[in-house]
Amino acid sequence: MARGECVFCAIVAGDVPAHVVLEEPDVVAFLDRRPVFPGHLLVVPRAHVVTLPDLPADLVIPVFAAVQRCAAAIPAALGSEGSWVSVNNVVSQSVPHLHVHVVPRSRGDGLRGFFWPRRPYAGEAEMAHTAAALREALGR
Repeated sequence: MARGECVFCAIVAGDVPAHVVLEEPDVVAFLDRRPVFPGHLLVVPRAHVVTLPDLPADLVIPVFAAVQRCAAAIPAALGSEGSWVSVNNVVSQSVPHLHVHVVPRSRGDGLRGFFWPRRPYAGEAEMAHTAAALREALGR
């Protein structure tokens, strides 16, 4: 998708209306139009970046500092007990522009089974093999 076709780039540019709650030099946060709960925010870099692995190192701190501020603001503003923060990379990413979900959460809010079912390891050997593969990919 070209930058000109990206709805989040259009929101950042002010060409598509949104309920913006935070504007910083590198980051914008706005209400999700299809929220899990009212107050569900999307935090996006102004630059068109598709996934978290694509995010330039110099934008990691600005993006996640904004996420941190939003996560702190949600309980203060909305009376929730906390928040849930998540990022989809390709799978379940409805808009191919990096966006971090910051969602109000409270005990008993009814959100159950939203995450994938847990699939335990077959045993210690599988855990060790998986950990070794990840360490190798991380260069450790």
